[in-house]
Amino acid sequence: MSFSRFLQSPIFILAGFALLSACGANRDSQPAEAGLEATAEAFDPSPVIKPNEPPLDTTHPNSVQPETTLTIRGKGDVTGRPDLAILTLGVEQSATTAGDAMALNREAMNGVFESLKARGIEDRDMQTSNFSLQPVYDYSRRDDGQGPRLTGYRAANSLTVRIRDLNALGETMDSLIQAGGNTFSGLRFAMSDPREARNEARRKAIRDAISKAELYAAEAGYTVARIVTLSEISADSGPRPITAMARSLERSEPTPIASGEVQYDVEVKVEFELRK
Repeated sequence: MSFSRFLQSPIFILAGFALLSACGANRDSQPAEAGLEATAEAFDPSPVIKPNEPPLDTTHPNSVQPETTLTIRGKGDVTGRPDLAILTLGVEQSATTAGDAMALNREAMNGVFESLKARGIEDRDMQTSNFSLQPVYDYSRRDDGQGPRLTGYRAANSLTVRIRDLNALGETMDSLIQAGGNTFSGLRFAMSDPREARNEARRKAIRDAISKAELYAAEAGYTVARIVTLSEISADSGPRPITAMARSLERSEPTPIASGEVQYDVEVKVEFELRK
């Protein structure tokens, strides 16, 4: 038989199929995991990071760069002489009927307004802050089973007044009492324009925060690089009283008033970045 006829014979073809099947079996007998590991080792571009090694340098725009930050609160305050008094006063009257209580309250309140205008208080410096009309009950008969008894009505009217002449504050208060005012519920002092005082307090607050940050950074071996965040926590004002005048008062003398000082406080919160 010729060689070409042997290649086309059924015996050779069957032998070829057997050889191919054996090669496939040997290939399939290898674990799948080994093939996956080989593929991962061949295509995994990530470097191996060893413990205690310094971080790898990267210029990727989304990479997180470690920063050393310090958060500090700074405070600043400014005191000054007030030039404005804010007084809350009013009239309270009672009567057996609601109409009578309102009439008495109206008459007394008109006297208060006339007194304020006579002392030069402008309309823009007067504002009604509260008004009420309430029934008055007698609860002493509760034990006899009859319940509370209506005895009348109480009308109240409150007024907030800005007084700009502090030297005449005591005289103004006395005149209001004589005119019919019989309730005083508040007195505080302020500056008519506190903007510059508050701004100076803000300057002090940020300087205080920077000074603290530089101190901490120097002790830790760092320097202050920049401000990361800055926010104002509060900007409040409040009276700082001084000792009132001690003197012998006569009935003809006005009520003594000590205006003291007004203090404006500002607190800021600042986050700094520190660098070696």
